[in-house]
Amino acid sequence: MAVVVFPPSRISSSSVPVSNTSCCLNCKFSPVNGTAGRSILGNLRLSPCGYSVNLRRRWKSEAGGSRLTVRGCKEPTGSFCSEEVVRVLKLHSDPKLAFCYFMSVAKPPSLVHTTETCNCMLEILRAHRRVEDMVAVFRLMQERVIYRNSTTYLEIFKALRVRGGIRKAPLALARMKEAGFVMNAYSYNGLIHLLLQSGFSKEALGVYRKMVSETLKPSLKTYSALMVASGKKRDTETVMGLLTEMESLGLKPNIYTFTICIRALGRAGKIGEAFKVLERMEKEGCIPDVITYTVLIDALCNAGKLGDAKKLLTRMKLSSQKPDKVTYITLLDKFSDYGDLETVKEFWDEMKNDGYSTDVVTFTILINALCKVENFDEAFEILNVMRKQGIMPNLQTYNTLICGLLRVDRLREALEFYASIELLGVGPDAYTFILFIDYYGKKGDPQRALEMFDSMKSRGIVPNLIAFNASLYSLAEAGRLREAREMFHGLRNSGIAPDSISYNMMMKCYNNAGLVDEAIRLLKEMTETGCDPDVAIINSLIDALYKDGRRDEAWKMFRRLGKMGLSPSTVTFNTLLNGLGKEGQVHKAIELFESMTRDGFQPNSVTFNTLFDCLCKNGEVGLALEMLYMMRPAGSSPDVFTYNTIIYGLTKDDQVDFAVWVFFQMRKLLYPDHVTLCTLIPGVVKGGREKDALKIVEDIVHRIQIHVDSSFWRDLVSGVLTEAGMEKAILFAEELVSTKLCLDDSMLIPLIKVLCKRRRALDAHRMFEKFTRDFGVVPSIETCNCLLDGLIEVRLIEIAMKIFDGLKKAGPSPDVFTYNLFLNDLGKSRNQDGILLLYQEMLHSGCKPNTLTHNIIISGLVKCSALDKAVDIFYDLVSGDFIPTVCTFGPLLDGFMKSGRVEEAENMFEEMQEYGCKPNCAIYNILINGFGKMGEVDRACCLFERMVREGIRPDLRSYTILIDCLCRTGRVDDAVGYFNKLKLNGLDPDLVAYNLMIDGLGRATRINEALSLFEEMQDKGVIPDLYTYNSLILNFGASGMIEQAQEMYENIQKSGLEPNVFTYNALIRGYSVSGKKDYAYAVYKKMVVGGCSPNRGTFAQLPN
Repeated sequence: MAVVVFPPSRISSSSVPVSNTSCCLNCKFSPVNGTAGRSILGNLRLSPCGYSVNLRRRWKSEAGGSRLTVRGCKEPTGSFCSEEVVRVLKLHSDPKLAFCYFMSVAKPPSLVHTTETCNCMLEILRAHRRVEDMVAVFRLMQERVIYRNSTTYLEIFKALRVRGGIRKAPLALARMKEAGFVMNAYSYNGLIHLLLQSGFSKEALGVYRKMVSETLKPSLKTYSALMVASGKKRDTETVMGLLTEMESLGLKPNIYTFTICIRALGRAGKIGEAFKVLERMEKEGCIPDVITYTVLIDALCNAGKLGDAKKLLTRMKLSSQKPDKVTYITLLDKFSDYGDLETVKEFWDEMKNDGYSTDVVTFTILINALCKVENFDEAFEILNVMRKQGIMPNLQTYNTLICGLLRVDRLREALEFYASIELLGVGPDAYTFILFIDYYGKKGDPQRALEMFDSMKSRGIVPNLIAFNASLYSLAEAGRLREAREMFHGLRNSGIAPDSISYNMMMKCYNNAGLVDEAIRLLKEMTETGCDPDVAIINSLIDALYKDGRRDEAWKMFRRLGKMGLSPSTVTFNTLLNGLGKEGQVHKAIELFESMTRDGFQPNSVTFNTLFDCLCKNGEVGLALEMLYMMRPAGSSPDVFTYNTIIYGLTKDDQVDFAVWVFFQMRKLLYPDHVTLCTLIPGVVKGGREKDALKIVEDIVHRIQIHVDSSFWRDLVSGVLTEAGMEKAILFAEELVSTKLCLDDSMLIPLIKVLCKRRRALDAHRMFEKFTRDFGVVPSIETCNCLLDGLIEVRLIEIAMKIFDGLKKAGPSPDVFTYNLFLNDLGKSRNQDGILLLYQEMLHSGCKPNTLTHNIIISGLVKCSALDKAVDIFYDLVSGDFIPTVCTFGPLLDGFMKSGRVEEAENMFEEMQEYGCKPNCAIYNILINGFGKMGEVDRACCLFERMVREGIRPDLRSYTILIDCLCRTGRVDDAVGYFNKLKLNGLDPDLVAYNLMIDGLGRATRINEALSLFEEMQDKGVIPDLYTYNSLILNFGASGMIEQAQEMYENIQKSGLEPNVFTYNALIRGYSVSGKKDYAYAVYKKMVVGGCSPNRGTFAQLPN
């Protein structure tokens, strides 16, 4: 028998309705015998409340349902408390009993229910899926105005199978309505506030919309809260929309509401609209108070409108409102940030005259102003003034001085001051360290930044989010992705949630490293966690996508800006214009430019230059010249880049005279730069005006005295080479040397490179000898390396070795690049001994190998079938300071797979992570190819799927490898699946992919599908090769379709290809299978007469 302490006055008819599914007990109530001031439930003792309920576990059927019966109870000597009710509820294993008890104690006059008791009841009912009873509890909470907290709603959401927590409120409301939960205005208001407190402003707006749609009126407080949240996101459209909506519902804005609007508009830089709200307030008799004025003054200062801020202060003083200390602190702080020391001192005096005393905050602001104007002597003197007045400087004061010193690169003094304050017993805080971390990061010294970060932790100061972000910045700027990742993961592991800055810094790292998919994944995670990306990082993503050849995704990202609550910036348009220009889409670029100006975005000089670049590179230099005159009216001025672009367009259009005229017009306004000359001179030389070209160069170099270096001469000769050709370029270089305008050997580098690329390394060597021997040009090791590279490429090894030996004797000394050239050649030649000997020579010469050297050696040894030696060298290297790269592991993994040493390959693949080296697509391709060649197709497929799961985008080779091994093992359906998937993922199949698929389908006798692909490849501009035709001929013949095979053979001849032995063998086989022996021998005869030698396969296919 369960006995529960219970006052009899609780058991009476209740005004609170109970759901039909709830059954009341036929209970008998009696005093507890043998208990003095306490009751017992099983072995548990309960606090005394006077009387008890004897709950018999039996049901009595009554007409109209079950009921409670009461027997001889007296008034209780005490009353229930909510804690008691919660304890009793938790002791019930039967939800019906618990609910009956809960509803009973809800009756007047002792209304004991609180949020805790109701939530406890909801939890019990939710656990037993009693949703209708939960509706009754929620209804009671609304009727009794019991506060519904987040736990209340979460219990209801869980019961309705809504996952995702409180932020899923908009979805849950629909299910709540279906289940019978009727929300009143108070509940809606409360839920909106709960969402806003959790940072879910978007979801709060969704609930607000739902509330209004049900003709319920939100409170003024709710509107204010929603407006504050939207204002923080600079979503002024929503803020002002809410103001209009609240007025349409008859709610009159008050001074607080208007001030929220002014703050939101001010933060968004919409000062004019903020002033309109201020004027409206005055017109409607809602007198602005000191907070309203201070908020608008702050906005004006943030917008750089300091003069207007001073005028508003005067207007404020003339009104009934007077500035308070917060107003003065705002003015002091903002004018201090701008370094306006004179005005700061004026406000300082006004503040004191108005009766406000100075304190540590105002003194710190004054010190900041002094630091901004680099008046550090007076700033340090203020410290003494503070102490004399009994105002002790705090850590913020000291940090302000440190910040000022670091701002002007006085690091040594900042460190000395930092050490001195510690002697005063003032310990640094996280912000002190952040100042140094930020300084080192911006100076490009991430190592010192990380040391300061570690120092902070070693002193027991827990790094905050700002410290992590400052460290991330330093790593992002230095491109140190691995450490940035570690820092980002360390941030999460410390229990601190990354904010927008953290995500933006990390995404910047990924973008700079070309890991666009990683950046996009992080963007998705960022938005899911409620962090807002900034437009700068989206611009960076758009740019990265364009550079990665993913144009459609770049434009999708642009179109997503609105959904993310962001507006495109001028940089956004410039990025897209640049992408369109590179694609040659002139009309779309002009349309985008026009839409930009039409939508109120101001083009800058970069915008015009980007558009001019697009026009000039696509034969529209005339239009570019027309638009040149639009720049000044649009608020932009032509710069050197503008003129360089126009000159480029004119020279490309063979308007050299016009280009020279533009050049001299430019000289009246601006100094030409290296690009100007490297753009103009090649066109002049191409036009046969070498003397004019030399005069221009001489004029620029000697008269204007523009500094020219090796890169200039290299770029100049390279430009002439591109435009005027090799012969004119060499003659021009000779003129430069003979007139003593240039004796820099770097001009030879582009000439040597192009000659070697054309496999004219011997000519390059003769030219090199002429310039160095006859003209006295002293070669650098870079020029020598270019020549050696070309000689080795065409196998003129003797000449290359002669030059190499001469460098070792007479100089310039061979560098790491020189040794890498010869080591790489030895690897290709499978010369294991040569590799090891040259490596030892390199070490003895004092030339330090780099990562590429070691990768070349490992790769070369693998090619020499010396895999074990390569592995030994690898482990010797990693035991030292060598940091392996993906290119280190690739050859080793390939060697293991080709040698059948699968287990060792798998172990090394897993080891990569330990060395901080994440496998890329190329590594996965090696393993997939290895398993495919071994016939382990399932393992190859698993690796492919793992690669996708890890966020690595498969390339075309990944798909073709998999398609090849699937077709070889007869799994053509799977191969077709992957072939279709590669197209869905934005990749275009190449000739190899089509050939593999056509051959696979043909071998599976799916001839029609093979023919369909054959037509598709041609429609997409992929030209079939001999392999394509041979495959079709072979498979047509095998399927008895000999006429189609003959037609394909004729197509080979029409396409200009020469049939080979495999073509003839396939055709002979087809005729033989079809029983046409004469035709088979006729093909054989034609083959021999045509000069194509038969092989064993030919004779095997001939009929007996």
